[in-house]
Amino acid sequence: MNDAVRADSDTIALVGNPGAGDAAEHFLLRLPGRTLDARGCHATLPSGGTATLDARARAFFARESRAPALLLGVLPFDPEGGDALYQPASLAQGALEATAPALPFSGDIHAEPSAAQYADAVRHALAGLCDGELKKVVLARTLRVHSRAVIDPRALVARLGQDPDAVTYLCPLPVAAGDAPAWLVGASPELLVSRRGPQVFSHPLAGSARRRPDPDEDAQAARELLGSAKDHDEHRYVVDAIVAALRPYCEWIDAAARPTLHATTTLWHLGTRIEARLRDPSTSVATLLAALHPTPAVCGTPAALALDTIRRLEPVQRGFYAGAVGWMDAHGDGDWYVAIRCARVQGHQARIHAGAGIVAGSEPASEVAETGVKFGALLAALGADAAPRIEGWTL
Repeated sequence: MNDAVRADSDTIALVGNPGAGDAAEHFLLRLPGRTLDARGCHATLPSGGTATLDARARAFFARESRAPALLLGVLPFDPEGGDALYQPASLAQGALEATAPALPFSGDIHAEPSAAQYADAVRHALAGLCDGELKKVVLARTLRVHSRAVIDPRALVARLGQDPDAVTYLCPLPVAAGDAPAWLVGASPELLVSRRGPQVFSHPLAGSARRRPDPDEDAQAARELLGSAKDHDEHRYVVDAIVAALRPYCEWIDAAARPTLHATTTLWHLGTRIEARLRDPSTSVATLLAALHPTPAVCGTPAALALDTIRRLEPVQRGFYAGAVGWMDAHGDGDWYVAIRCARVQGHQARIHAGAGIVAGSEPASEVAETGVKFGALLAALGADAAPRIEGWTL
């Protein structure tokens, strides 16, 4: 990259060369009513772990006076892993472009691990819940996609944007020198943290049920989720953890005693809106990210034990899945969403991730089914939502 700062390895760069016309350096974050559309790369933030993000961002903004005074990108699931943030060359105006429906998929899709192997991992996790201090762990599985046609990430994110209740995103990822550009593409329903001056917001989701085509059955599924003790326990772990993480930084925090329903096209979720006010208005969104990430919604509780369990039981590393995607500015404001319902897209290849929260009372077959539903939005956007064609998809 000509004038961009490279990441922590000489063989890793963001993507391409700086320039507003380079499709490889296109970041989109589409929220209801507004879209952040950034083009080109002026400079990248030196990569590091989440605990150092605030210090790195402050140093970056102190030396980079060029507009826009903005950093955007993605954090990995592992808080000690390297993030991928950069300053765009320009911001575009206008709404996300419409796109044609997905063509029928042609290629191969393999489940990694298979549904049976994932069910075994859930059983091992349940044994850990019974035997030790582990209260919840989120286990993910993936689909490895090889398309005969090149996968267009911008068309993919536009199709995902047909769900008005999700925040869709397209984010360039670091690649090895000489490799094809790569992106994280997804549709997240979950706000990790937002800061505007002293005001802080979070909207965690945990506990879910599949939507039904029949309105009466769909309403019944929603009622059952609201009445599920198992799903309320799973949700409460997340809310309590976020409130505890925010408390050292906030003079007051308001979180509802019980969750409400949050709907996407394919799933009902339990959600709780959390509002808070910073004690010190200089506390940045980067500091809050370091305190919050990863929440029990994508990791588990206690966090260290859940991380160890995930590393032991998941055969595919998460990378940026279940991290956070968003932006921050020189004033410390920003919006960050949990990077779920997403795929890593590169050329003809994509890897789709989906996870489920395992708590006491979880059933392996139900968790397989839940992750299957969570794959649905990406598969439909790829034109590959015919489950029987996917090797290892079901039990």
